[in-house]
Amino acid sequence: MNITIYDVAREANVSMATVSRVVNGNPNVKPATRKKVLNTIERLGYRPNAVARGLASKKTTTVGVIIPDISNIFFSELARGIDDIANMYKYNIILSNSDQNKDRELALINTMLEKQVDGIVFMGGKITEEHVHHLKTSPVPVALAATIDQTQSVPSVNIDYEQAAYEATQVLIKNGTSHPAFVSTVEESEVNNLKFQGYVRALQDNNQEIDSNLIIRGDFTYQSGIEAFDKINALNPRPKGVFVASDEMALGVIHGAQDNGLNVPEDIEVFGFDNTRLATMVRPTLTTIVQPMYDIGAVAMRLLTKLMNKETVEEQNVVLPHRIVERNSTKS
Repeated sequence: MNITIYDVAREANVSMATVSRVVNGNPNVKPATRKKVLNTIERLGYRPNAVARGLASKKTTTVGVIIPDISNIFFSELARGIDDIANMYKYNIILSNSDQNKDRELALINTMLEKQVDGIVFMGGKITEEHVHHLKTSPVPVALAATIDQTQSVPSVNIDYEQAAYEATQVLIKNGTSHPAFVSTVEESEVNNLKFQGYVRALQDNNQEIDSNLIIRGDFTYQSGIEAFDKINALNPRPKGVFVASDEMALGVIHGAQDNGLNVPEDIEVFGFDNTRLATMVRPTLTTIVQPMYDIGAVAMRLLTKLMNKETVEEQNVVLPHRIVERNSTKS
């Protein structure tokens, strides 16, 4: 049997308005009355109905978070940043996996809105015109995390992916790799396009031709990194360095090289992207771009709280700093 606010009011011999004020922390309740109501709530096991409260206040203090894959260490660190800031500002989150499937992403946006969330943090891959339409016409604020909308019309938090990829490729070239390989992904997202542009710019600045054979596609997984190395190993000549668009794929490249009797970095250098915990778990430890995943999640959630509370937002498209951390998978 569900205990209602009416049951609490009857048992405590007070009005439902008084119970509501106690539940919502309103100070305009006598201490003795507050204590009596709280004791009654505890005795009856009353739990306020968030949806009902939301209908009355037009707020449910819940935020929908849509991410591609919670099992991926990259997205799990982002989600932790979101959750910590949500808790700080007294919001609960509803977390959903989209599997980077467009139809599922759009369906989840509608599902979150049906659940009366106060705002949405969205992480996805390719942002289509249909995505932008759904996000821009949402009745509640939306913030993108580690996701880029080409129109720049949806608030977002990212790093400069193009510059980060440029710097990574430059390190490999300066270390002596004349034509580094690039392990990217099959996904045509703006983030991946920017990484590719940074790789190309570094080659052009060093008067190196773009060789399509050196551009290998994966799917962000460890196994695709192993398969990418097999393709790299079949090249003649084999490149002496490889820039990989994610740490997990970079681990696959390192292990693929080692399985084929090569030493990293003596025979082939490997440069990753993200600086997840995996980067320090592999041997040799991985040189990588530090993308502050936790901070991206935290700043995206803070941006969303400002939008939900109609606070002034000076910059809707936030670009956080990145840096390189050099470890043992490169020579420098």
